[in-house]
Amino acid sequence: MVKTITEVGERLVPGDCRSMADVRQGVDALDRALVELLTERQGYMDAAARIKADRSKVFDRARIEDVVDKVKAAARASGLSEAIAEPVWRTLIDRCIAYEYDSWDRTKG
Repeated sequence: MVKTITEVGERLVPGDCRSMADVRQGVDALDRALVELLTERQGYMDAAARIKADRSKVFDRARIEDVVDKVKAAARASGLSEAIAEPVWRTLIDRCIAYEYDSWDRTKG
C-alpha cells in the first residue's frame, strides 16, 4: 500500500488573515490541493470501472448513503458544516458516477 501526502501551499491560518489577499491566498492554496485529491479520487473511479464486470453495478444507492454518512460524521468531528459537506459530496458522488459510467463504456462498452 502506498501512502500519499498532498502538499498545501503556503498560507495563513484563517484566524491570522488580516486582508482579503490573505484569505484568497489560503483559499487558492486549498483549492489546488483539493484538485490533486479529486484527481486521485477520479483514478479510483477508473479502477472501479475496470474492476466491475457489469455496468449495472456502477450505481449503488447503499454505497452512496454509506459514503454520505461517513462524510457527515467526519464533518461533525472536524467542525465542517454538514450544510456544506452533504450537498458537496452528493454532487461529487453524482459526477463521479457519471464519470465512472463513461470510463466503463470506454474500457468495456
